[in-house]
Amino acid sequence: MTRRKKVKQKDKLILFLLFLIGIVIGIKYLYTMPEFEREKPIIESEAHLFWNYKDSIQITFRDNIGLKSYKLILSDGKRSEIIGQGQLEGYPKKQTILVKYPAKSKVLDIKSKHFIMTVNITDNSVWHNTATKKIDINIDYKRPNVRVIANSRTINQGGSALVVFRAEDKNLDKVYVLANGHTFKVQPYKKEGYYATLLAWPFTDKNFDAKVVATDKAGNKKEVPIPFYHVNIRYKVSKIRATNKFIDGKIADLSLSNPKYAGITDRLQRLKAINETMRENNEALIHRLSKYISNKMIDHWKVKRFYPLKNRKKVGSYGDHRYYYYGNKNNIISESYHVGNDFASTKMADIVTSNSGKVVFANTNGIYGNMPMIDHGLGLYTLYGHCSQIMVEEGDEVYAKEVIAKTGVSGLALGDHLHFGILIQGIEVRPVEWTDQKWITVFIDNIFKKADRMIASE
Repeated sequence: MTRRKKVKQKDKLILFLLFLIGIVIGIKYLYTMPEFEREKPIIESEAHLFWNYKDSIQITFRDNIGLKSYKLILSDGKRSEIIGQGQLEGYPKKQTILVKYPAKSKVLDIKSKHFIMTVNITDNSVWHNTATKKIDINIDYKRPNVRVIANSRTINQGGSALVVFRAEDKNLDKVYVLANGHTFKVQPYKKEGYYATLLAWPFTDKNFDAKVVATDKAGNKKEVPIPFYHVNIRYKVSKIRATNKFIDGKIADLSLSNPKYAGITDRLQRLKAINETMRENNEALIHRLSKYISNKMIDHWKVKRFYPLKNRKKVGSYGDHRYYYYGNKNNIISESYHVGNDFASTKMADIVTSNSGKVVFANTNGIYGNMPMIDHGLGLYTLYGHCSQIMVEEGDEVYAKEVIAKTGVSGLALGDHLHFGILIQGIEVRPVEWTDQKWITVFIDNIFKKADRMIASE
């Protein structure tokens, strides 16, 4: 074989190898193109659902490239019917569809209590990747059964009340009390299906409305009003002179203690920032800390009247709407609400907790100064502001008559005193009720006793 022929054969071999490499690269390119991907679409739905006759079932599809078409087949165990199918315009990567109950079907037994839905979804790839899911569906169109067992007969504006009720449904999902737009969690009480909760009427709301709400897993809802007599309270309105001494003293100290406010030098802006913005942030923390309520069943709940300070004198009222003026009384520069009672005694007097509980906060909280806060169960919390010394730590279990702190002038306090606050699931309520044993007996203890008798008889 001549040298020239050998060169030609070698060139042909190289060209052939290049051709093969090109084919491999081309095939690899095609298979790595999005259109050639092999990933199946995703069907987002629980494997077991509950369905009532009026609401639609929601099913969501997802795909990394794009969704092309879907089909829904419903079976009553004997016969099947396509109840939904179609092409998805624009090949979306995510699509949610609503499936209505086939009430007018002439194929299915629409009175059946059980169905199987087969869901098919296909993507827009060359391989038409398809996902299939079978969903077990139970039909439930009955609303939960809700009945109020016992409740406080009266609630005062800014005050508290108790309700004990029964909520039954084999598929019960959520149960709570809704009052003036606030959702109050409830705690299982005595036996399965019974619940209790304290609720509150915010003192800034003129009207009040409360109802028990129960929903099942199919979305059926029952709402039952709680029968209360409503008593409006006229709360105090005060005008307080803001002096330079006050602003340059306490207000300045609080401002300089927090980098957020330290740069404010204008007197009036500084007062407004501390009295309103800092106060709002401090109270947001208090509200967050006091929203918890256990979901464990309780057999009883009882508290005695709160008497945190011996030989006390009330020097500040709950619900007081305070306007601060500078110079002229008409020159209002700031306003706030006082959401507790102020009690004064001797300097650095012992503060005691009248009932057992768990300390959820024991630190400094802006205008409230050194402030322990205690969870007494059933959503009831107490706080103790302006302390000179805190003698408990967060997480401590405290007992009745235990000394937890000493009065002082920390925070926004001009004289040695205690700011005593009570909250129910994040809402401040009237301390005067919880410091009155007669009120507790009539509106709390007796309600539990009535409920206990009725529960025992059922």
